[in-house]
Amino acid sequence: MSTVLLTGANGFLGQHLLRELVAAGADVRALSRRDRADADIRALGGTPVRGDVTDVAALRAAMAGVETVFHTAADTNTWRPANAAQTRTNVGGAQNLLAAAREAGVQGFLHTSSVSAYSHLVHDTLREDVPQRGGDSWINYERTKFLAEQAVRESGLPFLIFQPSHILGPGDTRNWSRLIRLVDADKLPGVPPGSGAFADVREIAKAQVRAWQRGKYGEAYLLGGEHASFLELVTEIGRQLGRKTPARATPAFAIRLLAQGKYLASLITKKAPDITPEGAMFTCHDLRVDSGKAMRDLDYRATALPALLADTIAWLRAEKLIA
Repeated sequence: MSTVLLTGANGFLGQHLLRELVAAGADVRALSRRDRADADIRALGGTPVRGDVTDVAALRAAMAGVETVFHTAADTNTWRPANAAQTRTNVGGAQNLLAAAREAGVQGFLHTSSVSAYSHLVHDTLREDVPQRGGDSWINYERTKFLAEQAVRESGLPFLIFQPSHILGPGDTRNWSRLIRLVDADKLPGVPPGSGAFADVREIAKAQVRAWQRGKYGEAYLLGGEHASFLELVTEIGRQLGRKTPARATPAFAIRLLAQGKYLASLITKKAPDITPEGAMFTCHDLRVDSGKAMRDLDYRATALPALLADTIAWLRAEKLIA
């Protein structure tokens, strides 16, 4: 049985990846920062080990006997006052893991990055051969995802990099499920004018495990999904929930103006706002992703958006998070 170390096991993607790794016969050590997370890890078949990606000593201890690392942990914050902490986690954490993996003689490092490594500065359809511009971005999240990828590529370890887009699916309590809950409660203030590629978390996890099993290292894979505008997304959510939704998108300038005002207010309150200028940029951007390489190499599938939303909504209802 192969021993793997998984970071971010309590996250949305990490939980699905843990489940898939266990099903594939792996002995999974899951990095855990607190006791209350341990029970969830054990319930999915993993073994919790105490530590986080900023704790070098804990990583060295956790890495003993590990053959492969799956790194999914990340800080997705977009609030500028938290940028330093985000950089420590996303860039420093990746560097710490890579150093510990090299010392332990790990045979493979599978890194979950993001389409954000390319940055909103790229306006073409994303493909793996499109030059990344995250290093030029004013958005710290994009910059840190780019720098973490660079650290992986330059590490000397056999690596695989995965670049998912907008992730949906059962188990989501913090990401796009917030939008679903707003629609369900008739509290959606408006719809941004951007668009995205909506990926199924279950298919992302399966693709990563297939990549690990096939062992073709040195590759990066964009993991996108069905393209839709945010207005189309909200309209479909409303249709499935039986709720009325806006008929048109809010202009980009209004979204950006609102975000800037809330950001300035947050500097006084010292509390992160519900939208930032960085977040406004994401939601006003037109993101298109070509996942052809992953479909060919990893049998990756793009779930139809109505079916993906139906599964997500069914899970939220089962968990009593929506009516």
